[in-house]
Amino acid sequence: MSDEESPEPDQPVDAEEASTVAELFGKWDVSEIEYTDPSTKRYITVTPIAHTMGRHANKQFQKSEVSIVERLINRLMQTEENTGKKQQASSIVRDAFDIIAERTDENPVQILVRAVENSSPREETVRLKYGGISVPQAVDVAPQRRVDQALKFIAQGAYSGSYKKPTSAAEALASQLMGAADYDVQSYPIGQKEEKERVAAAAR
Repeated sequence: MSDEESPEPDQPVDAEEASTVAELFGKWDVSEIEYTDPSTKRYITVTPIAHTMGRHANKQFQKSEVSIVERLINRLMQTEENTGKKQQASSIVRDAFDIIAERTDENPVQILVRAVENSSPREETVRLKYGGISVPQAVDVAPQRRVDQALKFIAQGAYSGSYKKPTSAAEALASQLMGAADYDVQSYPIGQKEEKERVAAAAR
């Protein structure tokens, strides 16, 4: 067969076209997320995929390659009410994002990234034993653990703000994310971060 008769290869999908098609929950663009903390930027991955079927579980630290939105969903499942209910946890995050977008007119994914950056503690304490005596010692927190701690504080704040209360889980989560994004010291995540750093400062 001559070159003239050979079929044309399939044209690759344009990168811009692909990015516009893929949106988180079919609503939110994740292509222009801004980061203010260079230390945690590597560990805050933003993708339009909110459910990877646990493919990261077989490799250590692979969770850093998972979308920060899915990691938040997984963290919300670590309660008695939501254990194993990923669709329910996803609905909570989806509804919380709708509330955030309605109240702030901002991309809720950007609010989440900012909340994680603001809520991640920079120092914490460890226990060192000297001759049978435990002594607290301040240490720097690794960037990956900072992100883990921030997600933990956000999930705990949403749980405590909605458990046995008239506030819905989505409403409580939205409040925690907006408070942390604005660095409101009255919010649970920022309060926990400040407490950890205060204890660490006293143990220097």
